[in-house]
Amino acid sequence: MAISLIDKQIMWNRLLAVVEEQAQVCQRTAFSTIVRESGDLAAGVFDARGRMLAQAVTGTPGHINSMALAVGHVIDAYPAHTMVEGDVFIHNDPWMGTGHLNDFSLTTPCFHNGKLIGFLACNSHLMDIGGLNDWSSSTDVFMEGLYLPILKIVNAGKVNDSLMAVIRANTRQPVETVGDVYSLINCNAVGCARLVDMMAEFDLSALDEVADHIIDTSEQAVLTKVRELPRGTWASEITLDGMSEPVTLKASLTIADDGIHIDYAGSAPMTKHNFNVPMCYTLAYTSYALGVSLFGAIPNNAGSLAPRFITAPEGCVLNAVKPAAVVSRHLMGLMLPDLVFNCLRQALPDRIPAEGAGVLWNMSALGPWNSPAEFGKNFMVGLVTTGGMGALPYRDGMSATGFPSGVRGGPVEIFESMSTVVVWRKELKPDSGGAGKFRGGLGQVIEMANTIPETFLAGNAFERIKFPARGANGGQDGTAGNVSLTSGESLNKKGRHPVPAGTRAVFHLPGGGGSGDPKTRAPALIKADLENGYITPEAARDTYNYTI
Repeated sequence: MAISLIDKQIMWNRLLAVVEEQAQVCQRTAFSTIVRESGDLAAGVFDARGRMLAQAVTGTPGHINSMALAVGHVIDAYPAHTMVEGDVFIHNDPWMGTGHLNDFSLTTPCFHNGKLIGFLACNSHLMDIGGLNDWSSSTDVFMEGLYLPILKIVNAGKVNDSLMAVIRANTRQPVETVGDVYSLINCNAVGCARLVDMMAEFDLSALDEVADHIIDTSEQAVLTKVRELPRGTWASEITLDGMSEPVTLKASLTIADDGIHIDYAGSAPMTKHNFNVPMCYTLAYTSYALGVSLFGAIPNNAGSLAPRFITAPEGCVLNAVKPAAVVSRHLMGLMLPDLVFNCLRQALPDRIPAEGAGVLWNMSALGPWNSPAEFGKNFMVGLVTTGGMGALPYRDGMSATGFPSGVRGGPVEIFESMSTVVVWRKELKPDSGGAGKFRGGLGQVIEMANTIPETFLAGNAFERIKFPARGANGGQDGTAGNVSLTSGESLNKKGRHPVPAGTRAVFHLPGGGGSGDPKTRAPALIKADLENGYITPEAARDTYNYTI
């Protein structure tokens, strides 16, 4: 009996509820602070062929859009007919997952009345999986931690204790790391239970008809949007800080009848440093940039992703090959939306934002780590912090926001509770957003120091220090970032830096670029900025020509 169109829509919405509950279970049971406080995860439901049908709103584009491909890799390694109820598969292969080893991906085949009906998949960031514990020094992927191929972590309901022992033995935080693995196993189990409940409620024996409807409808919706866009090819490039020398990324974007084509030919070659990007991560953030700018109202699934064609020459920094060092792949990957937007702005100037801070400033603190005697008292904590988003042609950019990552800023109270480090200052930085008819989002100023007479190590794997976010349509650039000690020493070079006792590390996070001529900004907006402390009186007078 055919399923009515109304019932298909209800089931589609139910699938969204299933995966959102799945994601919330992961977030609320995770040990890693970046997951439970900032939402660095993904969750999704797939049909029996491995096609993504729905993804949770909770999560990040890099995790979600790379997860869309990961289930297919699992099916290739373990054909569906060999799977049994209670199996769970795990891996953290950067080229088949989310681009670096810290993200564990789990896939659970879901059975209903003894028949495989689909898959639940999830992934999240684990704070420590061994390796150098330094997100700037590795030169190949094997230096970056435990590398798991696709394996069974649960076999017919029985946990693989030997594999768990391997994971536990290869981390500085065994309780947290193993706890995170169980969190991922459990969130898929909850998702599967809710999916089976839905199947029983609607008396379904398979998802095939609903899956085809979701995928076909979404793909056609994207193609309908594409037909409304101008035809042509546009190119752009962006220069990033890199490590020993700047890195230039290039893109060519073509709007054609069959979809959007993006080619990254001309981008810098792979580097000996660890911000090389596996192609799955390049696909993820390129797809996201197109989704938010062109197809925002269309759900993200295998159908809506299909008309997006993305290529990069093998061996370039955006299509790195194994065993490239990739742990900091986000330093390049999170900048791809700005690169795509710079192409689209030429075709659609009224809807595309200026460049933003882009890369998260993920602050890490380690200590004391001074001697073997101190080892039992050590800590390793992370704090997600964010700069400003670029202004849109019709609205100010958001301040201190995680765009395009989707990761929320972490609460300093949690960071402090897990270490001896205290954040003494965390506030928006006036004048850091690029001036314009619409102002770029503001960055932040953050100061931290140890509360005990010990040195701690502050990690620096940041971007937008040498090359700030550029303005658009006559708007000004945002301010660049900066890292220093109150003693005057610069910490701008990527790496781990000692912060001596009694000294504070000071982080100035970058702002977003402005859009439009600053002289045309509405006086009411300037007045509000002054009242809120977003701009200084000097900027109001000299940049905006505003009389106080």
